[in-house]
Amino acid sequence: MNKQGISPIKRRKSRQIMVGNVPVGGDAPIAVQSMTNTDTCDVAATVAQIKALEDVGADIVRVSVPTMDAAEAFGQIRKQVNVPLVSDIHFDYKIALRVAELGVDCLRINPGNIGREDRVRAVVDAAKDKGIPIRIGVNAGSLEKDLQKKYGEPTPEALVESAMRHIDILDKLNFPDFKLSLKASDVFMTVAAYRQIASQIEQPLHLGITEAGGLRSGTVKSSVGLGMLLMDGIGDTLRVSLAADPVEEIKVGFDILKSLKLRNKGINFIACPSCSRQNFDVVKTMNELESRVEDILTPLDVSVIGCVVNGPGEAKETDLGLTGGSPNNLVYENGKPSSKLGNENLVDELEAMIRRKVAEKQAEEEKLIAKSE
Repeated sequence: MNKQGISPIKRRKSRQIMVGNVPVGGDAPIAVQSMTNTDTCDVAATVAQIKALEDVGADIVRVSVPTMDAAEAFGQIRKQVNVPLVSDIHFDYKIALRVAELGVDCLRINPGNIGREDRVRAVVDAAKDKGIPIRIGVNAGSLEKDLQKKYGEPTPEALVESAMRHIDILDKLNFPDFKLSLKASDVFMTVAAYRQIASQIEQPLHLGITEAGGLRSGTVKSSVGLGMLLMDGIGDTLRVSLAADPVEEIKVGFDILKSLKLRNKGINFIACPSCSRQNFDVVKTMNELESRVEDILTPLDVSVIGCVVNGPGEAKETDLGLTGGSPNNLVYENGKPSSKLGNENLVDELEAMIRRKVAEKQAEEEKLIAKSE
């Protein structure tokens, strides 16, 4: 059984680029990424954070490289992790050239901010030679001074005009392998800017509401803004920018995509908010269960409902379902009643069932792959 189904959203057609081994754009899944907040020169701390992001399914990770020392550290980091890495560079073209030599998978650098034409050409030539795409990142907080004067304040039109300046530079240098972001902390400005640019270029778009806020408020703001764009079919990668542990950005990003049926990774929980009808503590059960199965990336639909009013209906549509009952709770597997559980050791037993179900699903997928080969 699969409650996720197929998304009705028709995605915008875009040119596909490769960020390391991750396809971005075209018919590729929307990639979820985050950014490290450690000191890049602290190689051990940065590697540890990247590996934590890998563990929760990050497709791409961005690393700030503000100095040449950080570039050398980046080279050491690159050797110790598997996920594709984007280097975040501002102004100094020599840093871009160095990380290109050290194995970067994408350069986040705005061509218009590098300086002389020969410097821009040097970076683009290095990117061409090594097959490295570029990400243009326009931000409402750092618009060019003449655009600030022209528009008086950040506007969607100002963001788009800034973006087109950078794009024109790459066009003149015959470099089409880039992706673009136009971010603001204001939801309406961000959405309007992306909607304007989406029909003007063919390149993939990286979505984000910049400086969205803390874990709760930033999640809400990002879900609203990104949800509006994703519903329009706009977006090929995304980052949920939170003043929180970067791991939370990946979790929220996948939750947004799962809610729109655009990605299916990890456990998709269907759980009731609980009421006086519940036959077990739903909130406590869910809090503990979610924290225990965060490592699981295999798609699985699990319903946890506290009573028999909505429980059976939800359970019949999920891979694994728990319905509150008296004296025992009823477990459904693949839509059919399979066993009963008491409240004692409920979370332990549910976790064991989930892991068993995941193992079965993985075994089935391996058989299918073997047959196709």
